[in-house]
Amino acid sequence: MTLPSEPALHKLQFYVTTPYKCGYLPHKLAQSLIAAPHHLVNAHVYNGLIQQGFRRSGKFAYRPHCEHCNACIPVRVVLSEFAPTRSQKRAFKLHGDLAARIMPVSYHQDHFELYARYQALRHADDELGNTPETKDEAEQYHQFLCESNVESLMVEFRDTENQIKIVSVIDVVSDGVSAVYTFYDATETKASYGTSFKRASYGTSIKRASYGTYAIMWLAEWAKNLDLPYLYLGYWIKDSPKMAYKQAFRPQERLVGGEWIIIPTSDEVAPA
Repeated sequence: MTLPSEPALHKLQFYVTTPYKCGYLPHKLAQSLIAAPHHLVNAHVYNGLIQQGFRRSGKFAYRPHCEHCNACIPVRVVLSEFAPTRSQKRAFKLHGDLAARIMPVSYHQDHFELYARYQALRHADDELGNTPETKDEAEQYHQFLCESNVESLMVEFRDTENQIKIVSVIDVVSDGVSAVYTFYDATETKASYGTSFKRASYGTSIKRASYGTYAIMWLAEWAKNLDLPYLYLGYWIKDSPKMAYKQAFRPQERLVGGEWIIIPTSDEVAPA
């Protein structure tokens, strides 16, 4: 794995973390490469890092650096040619009545409560979900999503009754928008992320929410309106069901061997 080589990045140092439990592949240990000191990772520096496969968690920029595994592949959607699937179009239409509000990154109690419910329902077995006390979880949430050295924003989505349904934390970089983390009302969604379906119940058809898909669709449209070429979706892991939804957003580029490689719309697309 190559390190960034732009002059603005020369003052950075990079260190590898000790192994920790992988949150996506069972029975595996993971390691990360951290850019330090973190206060030097400003918006300009991060523009170079993200193009080299780095991501942001709070004020820290990192990328996977596992000794015996290279399963984490950075992916970004090519917005000028983005071709939504039928299910993605349905999700965008289904939640078209949500009101979006763009705001600075900061702590909001209702955002945190939504996050805590999301973690409890969707990631109870993950490292992010294993915070035993509310106080500790609030502190972890603040460090993870409310602190940043780069150009970051929050987008909240509320329904017609002003109930918070989705929050997306994003970074705006020189060539796109990076989806840092999205959480939503998981009580209204099915078990697998990013799809919608109808279920018959006493002769009626019930629509389940597709908030994850809707958030990505909204960010794609917003970035296109800003004339930005890419929507960064973080890491795709072939053998992780939690990451499967990312491969449905096409065409996309994947960072392989230090080069961004185009993946055509027709290749390996999940069923719509």
